[in-house]
Amino acid sequence: MMGFLWFWLVAVMIVGYVVFDGFDLGVGILHLFLVRKESERRATLGSIGPVWDGNEVWLLAGGGTLYFAFPLLYASAFSGFYLPLMIVLWLLILRGVSLELRNHIDVGVWRSLLDGVFGFASALLAIFYGAALANVLRGVPLNPDGYFFLPLWTNWQPGVHPGILDWYTVIGGLVALVALTLHGALWLTIKVSGDLEQRARKLVTPLWFGLIALTIVSLIATIAVRPESLHNYNTYPVSYIVPIGVVVSLFLIWQWNRAGKAVKAFLASSFYLFFMLAGACWGVYPVLLPATTGDANNITLTRALSGPHTLSVGLIWWTFGMILAVSYVVFVYSRFKGKVDAGASAH
Repeated sequence: MMGFLWFWLVAVMIVGYVVFDGFDLGVGILHLFLVRKESERRATLGSIGPVWDGNEVWLLAGGGTLYFAFPLLYASAFSGFYLPLMIVLWLLILRGVSLELRNHIDVGVWRSLLDGVFGFASALLAIFYGAALANVLRGVPLNPDGYFFLPLWTNWQPGVHPGILDWYTVIGGLVALVALTLHGALWLTIKVSGDLEQRARKLVTPLWFGLIALTIVSLIATIAVRPESLHNYNTYPVSYIVPIGVVVSLFLIWQWNRAGKAVKAFLASSFYLFFMLAGACWGVYPVLLPATTGDANNITLTRALSGPHTLSVGLIWWTFGMILAVSYVVFVYSRFKGKVDAGASAH
């Protein structure tokens, strides 16, 4: 029971990070090509300025929860994925530095450089997050001791000894890139006004069509690469409410964006991300990290779980921490609600 609980607590925290920091990444990607003048760049950055660093706390909290709930998974994943984790770390650093230092020197070249770094770091982070999830779904070459090593790429084919990047994980990266860009565009329709808001709303439609196509392709590819992902769905048919939720969420994004209901369209996008990630987690449960080298090497829930005392004490502190985190989120988002003035001169 505790294992099932902690599995979904970690999953919820990952979903929380993707939903909250996902629109930050999307806004960063759109910062590359959607804005046309300096006032719009300031408005775009101002839409996430009060919340972006707080959103990233969910990533740290998820990693900390993983550490004490499933230490074997933490040790295995953080060693085997060492190279991409270092890349992600540097991208997070570059993104934060560019966002904070952009206006410290009033020089056009300086701002243009940091704008480019901010946008490209955001895009690469979205791609790497999607590829990371695809790596987990596909499986990694685990040894009997629970460790593995993955090069950045091999022959671009999933198999017993794949690379971090292959045709399947690239699809996962593209799904994340388009989904988070769409998520960011919907956030901008809430937070900005004028021509910038209209361009963001118009951009939703092509991104929506691209996301539908990639979602279908990723589903087919997942079934082809890992047919076992359908086992829980066939065993518990009620689970098919998850793909139904994906379809309904996509439809509501289209419907509410066309009707100009920005907040509802953004919430529909959040539910799309929730159902996609929850569906992926349910597809591998109770395996936490599948092995391409044989099911005997899988890192399963029972194999990776901490002791009962650790989990019981951890649940108390986790609950206390989540109350603080949720209270902070409610305060910040209520304090900075409303639209950003694209014509304002202040940062």
